[in-house]
Amino acid sequence: MGTLISIRKAPGNWTVRAGGAVIGESSNALELSEGDYASVIYFPRADIAMAFLDDSDHTSHCPHKGDATYFSIVTKSQTIQNAGWSYETPLQDVERIKDHIAFYTNELVAVERV
Repeated sequence: MGTLISIRKAPGNWTVRAGGAVIGESSNALELSEGDYASVIYFPRADIAMAFLDDSDHTSHCPHKGDATYFSIVTKSQTIQNAGWSYETPLQDVERIKDHIAFYTNELVAVERV
């Protein structure tokens, strides 16, 4: 049995912050739920300040979503390696996340509903 993935429009406005800077803010974010994992917020690329993001050599593969490419966040004070990811050509079941970027949340990166 496959993992159940659901994607819906995330309610409200969402921001992603790193290094004291707002990297993105969107009222059109998507919320992806996958099995028992915590939901992940995907931001439209158009709502992300791409100048803060550097392409990373890191990649990964998900059997349910496809191949992910990664981004590092570059702020004045630091570079946060592989902090965000995107599925450039997602599998058909999750094609809504194309042109969206998600971020790992930790002590350096905050994704919040505002």
